[in-house]
Amino acid sequence: MPFSASVHAKAIELIRLAVEMTTAAGSGHPTSAASLAHLVTVLMYGHMRYDPHHPEDPRADRLVLSEGHACPIIYAAGADLGLPITRGGQRRPMTRDDALQLRAIDSAIDGHPNPAEGFPFFPAATGSLGQGLSVSAGLALAARLDGLPRRVFCLIGDGESREGQIWEAVDFLVDHYVTAVCPIFNCNGHGQSDAVSRQQRPEVTAAKLRAAGFVVREIDGHDPEQIRDALKQHTAHAESPDCRPLAIVARTVKGWGFTDVLGSDVHGKPVPQADLDRAMTALDETARKVGARWTDRDLKIPAVPSVSPPEARPAGKPPSFTEALRRFGQEKVLQSKKMAPRKAFGLALRALGHADPRVVALDADVKNSTYSEEFADDPALKDRFFECRIAEQNMVSCAAGLASGGKLPFASTFGKFLTRGYDQVELAFISRLPLKLVGSHVGISPASDGPSQMALPDVAYFHAWTRVKGDGKPFFYLLNPSDARSAYVLTVAMAEHDGPCYLRAFRPDVPFLYGDDADIHLGGHGVLARGDDLLIVATGYMVHEALRALERLKKEKVKATLVDLYSLPFEAEAIVSLARQSGGRVLTLEDNFGNGFGTAVEATLAEAGGDFLVRQRYVRHIPKSGRSPEDVLRYLGLSADDIVQAALELTGSAAEHAR
Repeated sequence: MPFSASVHAKAIELIRLAVEMTTAAGSGHPTSAASLAHLVTVLMYGHMRYDPHHPEDPRADRLVLSEGHACPIIYAAGADLGLPITRGGQRRPMTRDDALQLRAIDSAIDGHPNPAEGFPFFPAATGSLGQGLSVSAGLALAARLDGLPRRVFCLIGDGESREGQIWEAVDFLVDHYVTAVCPIFNCNGHGQSDAVSRQQRPEVTAAKLRAAGFVVREIDGHDPEQIRDALKQHTAHAESPDCRPLAIVARTVKGWGFTDVLGSDVHGKPVPQADLDRAMTALDETARKVGARWTDRDLKIPAVPSVSPPEARPAGKPPSFTEALRRFGQEKVLQSKKMAPRKAFGLALRALGHADPRVVALDADVKNSTYSEEFADDPALKDRFFECRIAEQNMVSCAAGLASGGKLPFASTFGKFLTRGYDQVELAFISRLPLKLVGSHVGISPASDGPSQMALPDVAYFHAWTRVKGDGKPFFYLLNPSDARSAYVLTVAMAEHDGPCYLRAFRPDVPFLYGDDADIHLGGHGVLARGDDLLIVATGYMVHEALRALERLKKEKVKATLVDLYSLPFEAEAIVSLARQSGGRVLTLEDNFGNGFGTAVEATLAEAGGDFLVRQRYVRHIPKSGRSPEDVLRYLGLSADDIVQAALELTGSAAEHAR
């Protein structure tokens, strides 16, 4: 049939270029690319509704390549169609010469999908396997909120489908009735080093999907007619509110068209230059066998749906902390003058939801502990809340998809459980997406629950990201507020930052430390006491323990400056100046593992040069449960008594005190 002949012809043309570009790069995955050639051809040349000159149009269908290593086949189509690339601030159609610059340091054609490097056809970075289906879910939900009929196609490798996140996403799609997403499993039978497990065979994958609630089409992934029919069936499901989600399981061949050259079990190996002619000859012979013949009329890219995107409504200004408490019926907090930062986060999230229509919220079955339920239970906001259940990896990647779809996502869970999603966090950051992460129950404050519930290494991980720059400015902020008002203000500031942030919100109710007129901002700090004997730099819950220690130090005639360092990065010159005013004696306090705030302060002082004496106090061994945070602090050597002793030693007053 003419349609099949044209698809075969175009698929083989794309495979040729994929082989050539990987050979030119000296690396890449031409065999994986070839296994997707027919699926990509039918999708990009005859089924997806998009404008090749402007694929980011919010009304357009999107393609997520979860098996990101197979990107040469998409790049080949991009060069053929003239998809836009951006480099050095200039946008222009992609060419064949661009494709042959695959993986070059100055090329927009990166080794794995990365729209931030200049190939906007991809909605998000992929490559670390298992994440694309969750991103697709977020993209589809963003379209649903905007009333747009966008469909999202996600190409998933069979070896990749071993990843648990794939099945987190499958459950999520069924939970939320997301029929606009079409998962397409590319079952070529081989992973990197071996054949895939029997558990990833096409028939087993199809059975798992059906058991989860999907309708499944099993097809030959190199048969154009079967691909077209399966995609038409998905269209019917996407357009009907009564249908279940549909997935396609496609049997394919790795290295289709030139298996005589590299075989069908080779992964991540380009055709050697000496064998390039042989590969092209093999593709010529394959074209002859399948009757490949290109005619323009047989494939046509459908137009973008003629619906109007929603008008952008500018974000309003959220109320102050005090006004928000009154507006949302929490005046008693003002009388008690105590509130947990996690509760203040929930208050701020609700206030932001009313002020900014882009704000959406996600949680992982702990909304009554993170207080994101403030957002979820508000009748005006509940449609913008997405319960992700106990599946943190899916939550983070889904938030990335929502961000790619134009939303401002706040994803919250216990800080400890967020560690499960660090890989997903990194891919979202590589995409330069404005992800807003919130971890509650951080540090030692979940005392009685023990270390399995405490976020302790999270500061060290996110500290690394605070060193990254974006256009000469901080790319990322790690925020660790010490009271409710600062937690509220910093949550609002996160929404205003054009980039990702992570806010830590500890569990206990604590006294207010700041008034509504306090200058609290990203990169800032608070000075809560003044003295010239010692600089104490504390963060989060340890600020309150430091305040208790200050009262005892006064009796020892030690006057200390206390800084609440709630932000990384911070204003370095100000901290250096305070350290010098305190005779260069600095004590840092944090209730998490090391390589965090104290390390950042020490590194800043070292870079400034001068005579500084720094002592860091942090969690130095694995904690255990205690009946109160104070019990755990004493166990770890971080109590007010321990702070007093460390301060006396640092100021040289310990010996005099002993006498």
